[in-house]
Amino acid sequence: MLDPEKARAASHLLVSHWDNGTHLAAIPEGLRPKTRTEGYAIQAHVMDRSAAPLFGWKIAATSLAGQRHINVDGPMAGRLLAEKAIEVGGTVSLATSKMRVAEIEFAFRFGRQLPPRPAPYEIAEVMDAVASLHPAIEIPDSRYDDFCAVGAPQLIADNACANLFVIGQPTQDEWRDVNLAKHPVAGIVSDKSRHDGTGAAVLGDPRIALTWLVNELSGLGIALQPGQVVITGTCVTPIRVEAGDEVIGDLGRFGKVSVRFV
Repeated sequence: MLDPEKARAASHLLVSHWDNGTHLAAIPEGLRPKTRTEGYAIQAHVMDRSAAPLFGWKIAATSLAGQRHINVDGPMAGRLLAEKAIEVGGTVSLATSKMRVAEIEFAFRFGRQLPPRPAPYEIAEVMDAVASLHPAIEIPDSRYDDFCAVGAPQLIADNACANLFVIGQPTQDEWRDVNLAKHPVAGIVSDKSRHDGTGAAVLGDPRIALTWLVNELSGLGIALQPGQVVITGTCVTPIRVEAGDEVIGDLGRFGKVSVRFV
């Protein structure tokens, strides 16, 4: 297992690049995680830089195409930091962005705690702990020169490419009995393009993805807390953006969110 001080040093290195908008080829060999567990140990120290409570969690690589693109064999969890939240309709600078993409997602806010336990949580148990559903846009990014080349442990250490995000108002529409796998989702870029998808892009169903996240954290001894939000992965192919674009995430009856890029 990676020495705790080395884990802290690796995280602080990554966070310094995050704060400065710079990049590195890879974590130095002496600090580099070799396993997913070591990656999560490094990631945990991202909270050293945050004065606010943890806002929530994200899931990266929730589609087979996404996993192949970044050369990983499964999803990854990352932390959402409160200071990285963007208001609906807010503005994001692309000046230091490497990925330059927006992703349209389902978000779920938890109403009660789900503590770690030996037995996996079932979907029904997880959904029973959810208080609300929200439309969301994620604007991920990486601190690596080539995020497709470093592998899952280093990507997890880099907070699973977490960066900025927009969480919309909770839907007032009844959603619990809706087939979210078949629910249409769209990303609209200014007057230039429309990108369509469904909830099935997210591990087959956003509820399956959410349950995966709960069980991934349970295996790490981490509890989902009341009020925390989970964004479950992009329902459309990541949308390339450039300065001047406005992206609207449209979840139909479940609401819309938007963000502008400069």
